[in-house]
Amino acid sequence: MPHAESSGASLGGYLRSLREAKGGSLEDMARSTRVGIRHLEALEEERLADLPSPVFVRGFIRAYCGFLRESPEPALGRYQELAGTRAAAHAASAPPGPRNTWASSSVVVGLVLLLVLGVGLILVNLSVKKSGGTSVATAKTESSSPVTPAVPAPTPTPTPPPVASAAPAPAHAPPPPAPSGATEPAHLTPPPTTSAPAPAPPVARPASGTATGGQRLVIRAVEPTWVRVQTDEGRIAEELLPAGASREWAAERRFLLTIGNAGGVELTLNGKALPPLGAKGTVIQRLELPAPAATGS
Repeated sequence: MPHAESSGASLGGYLRSLREAKGGSLEDMARSTRVGIRHLEALEEERLADLPSPVFVRGFIRAYCGFLRESPEPALGRYQELAGTRAAAHAASAPPGPRNTWASSSVVVGLVLLLVLGVGLILVNLSVKKSGGTSVATAKTESSSPVTPAVPAPTPTPTPPPVASAAPAPAHAPPPPAPSGATEPAHLTPPPTTSAPAPAPPVARPASGTATGGQRLVIRAVEPTWVRVQTDEGRIAEELLPAGASREWAAERRFLLTIGNAGGVELTLNGKALPPLGAKGTVIQRLELPAPAATGS
């Protein structure tokens, strides 16, 4: 009566008694069921640690009993009891998990942080009382309020002294005069300047017939024109002639002219009208009159 004798046996003894009663071997069972022989041996020796997950173990038990043509339910019940007993024993013998330890440590850390925060608040209050009772919030509000900078009183501007009325600005500003020793072409147009030179003291116009020297030059302005006249004696006259004005100069041998508007003047040399010097707006620099070829010396 093998079933009666093995009714109280555990899983391994129960399976081994069934196999021995049928006269089967583990090698034949492994070839037929395709279950590894080491797993079959682990079932009979109840080495659950050498077996895979419970799902596969139940499959192994069904294949084991199917090979012997026995019902697998008794063996599955024994496996369930064995697995539950082993799990309970393992849980009882296992050390407590770190969860409780972590929870207790977090509580301790929280208490320490609260203590530090309390001490910090006490120190802040003491420092506020020592500084005169001004709260931190009040100091912060005062520091954040905009400060209107003091506006200095306007400095009185000194009134400039009255300036004598000067002649109007020339229509065409003359270029700076070149050195007296240099010779340049008569119709060279220099770059315009931004400011007119200070007018020289007006040269008195000699009365007709009273001019001394060998050369006599008369300049009549048709348009406002700036002129510069240099005689061979070294006398220099600069003036802004308004329209309709006429000036006369005398020299021993020659004149050296710079004219800011060639088309705005009419020249008469020794009583003889000279041809136009150029178009309006043309600048004439260092024009020698009379021409060097016509000079007797």
